[in-house]
Amino acid sequence: MAFYEHVVIARQDISPQQAEALNEQLKTLIEENGGHIAKIEYWGLRNLTYRIKKNRKGHYSLLAIDAPAPAVKEMERQLLINEDVLRFITIRVEELDLELSPVLARRDRGDRPDRPERSDRPERSDRPREDFAPQAQA
Repeated sequence: MAFYEHVVIARQDISPQQAEALNEQLKTLIEENGGHIAKIEYWGLRNLTYRIKKNRKGHYSLLAIDAPAPAVKEMERQLLINEDVLRFITIRVEELDLELSPVLARRDRGDRPDRPERSDRPERSDRPREDFAPQAQA
């Protein structure tokens, strides 16, 4: 069996629960055809770079798949039929990366150690700078 990374963009009109249900449908479809899904990441509702079918946003999901090629073809065929799916892409990879994707890692990194806390930052003066103060006209 081969390894694949698969990204799905679903319509903005569906709820996050419906997007998760779509991921579960894909999981059962792959498993019925002899494959295995190693990881599913729901990235959330994100802005699209350009409009797709009058949508400005989409629900993004990443799937790490270990499956035979016919199972992936069947999954893609089902996605072409589904009206809730705007776009998808499947890429064959040498090995599956089971760590957090950069999209979720950036969101979950929490406090940044290189950035001082707000209380440590210098106070901002509300006074106008002297060099930009209006000059009195004579």
